[in-house]
Amino acid sequence: MDRTTAAHKCHKQLSNSRRNKLGQRAGSVEQEQRLHFPPERLSEQPRNVVVLQWEHELNLAALNSATRMQSLQPDPKAQYRSVYEALKKIVLTEGFWRPLRGINVTMLGAGPAHAMYFACYEKMKKSLSDTFQHGGNSHLANGIAGSVATLLHDAVMNPAEVVKQRMQMFNSPYKSVLACIRTVQKTEGFGAFYRSYTTQLTMNVPFQAIHFITYEFMQEQINPHREYNPRSHIVSGAIAGAVAAAATTPLDVCKTLLNTQENMALSSVNISGHLTGMVNAFKTVYQLGGVSGYFRGVQARVIYQMPSTAIAWSVYEFFKYFLTKHKLEKRAS
Repeated sequence: MDRTTAAHKCHKQLSNSRRNKLGQRAGSVEQEQRLHFPPERLSEQPRNVVVLQWEHELNLAALNSATRMQSLQPDPKAQYRSVYEALKKIVLTEGFWRPLRGINVTMLGAGPAHAMYFACYEKMKKSLSDTFQHGGNSHLANGIAGSVATLLHDAVMNPAEVVKQRMQMFNSPYKSVLACIRTVQKTEGFGAFYRSYTTQLTMNVPFQAIHFITYEFMQEQINPHREYNPRSHIVSGAIAGAVAAAATTPLDVCKTLLNTQENMALSSVNISGHLTGMVNAFKTVYQLGGVSGYFRGVQARVIYQMPSTAIAWSVYEFFKYFLTKHKLEKRAS
């Protein structure tokens, strides 16, 4: 019995010792993460780039309404006064799944677009912040990094956006994504998929500059220690998306006109053929709707962007935190 009791005590002491060591190791990992890897320096980890496809899909119905509401000469059956009315009318007259038309092409483009987007942003943000603020947070660096990342993102998403918007229009003649791609390629050529690329960049570069600057500013206000805080990421992302969306709505209206090439709208101002160029789009929008025409669909656009950017930032920040913590634990072990 004495030997058994002694062995039991020895085993208990060893177990306690191991638990204490594990606790100390976990504590050292957490301390190392706080002291040596604050969130603004986590950009050194390229594996933190996460593909955020599904935030597009969750908000596609609202974006469909925005596309319809931005139509400058809509069919009498497709005139809407609000986002709710648009969604209700589309579902009742065209079917329950109609607002989600184009979801597959969006999913196809969103993956690689987001991967390049966040990878470029993190790398440039770190490099420029080191130059401007010696490793500190710089709003100028955030804006420039977001703008450059947009070039890569839009190069992938622009063709997908063209197909999606054409399928979302009222009485769209395209039965499927593949049919739309083939018809556009055959009748308008490959350049049609990038006809609005310069306009999209003109819209998205200021959008992303405003978006990233606002997000980083909000983080400084509500999360000054830049810790992983889901609530702060959601709030900051939603506000950043709303501000950027409202400010760039006029450019989005022009982009929609270039993407959809509305026949009724173009013929009403005696434009034959295809409308090209941002300047021509701005002139046409003003001819058709005046100053208020530039803000058609602003409500739907803000409603779409707020949850979209909130989801994108919260998921991205979670995986950035999770992967960095996992790497530090492996290093400590």
